[in-house]
Amino acid sequence: MSTRDKHTITGAGIGAVAGSVLTGGSSIGTVGGAAVGGVIGNSVGQKK
Repeated sequence: MSTRDKHTITGAGIGAVAGSVLTGGSSIGTVGGAAVGGVIGNSVGQKK
């Protein structure tokens, strides 16, 4: 597993938790948070 993959998975996990907390446990908030977190995690450390 590459570093980029690890960042993506970590971002998705953090995003899922944050989305769940911010929306009061809504499944849509959890999935949305995971998606956004995954995108951000994938972008971390990416060379321009």
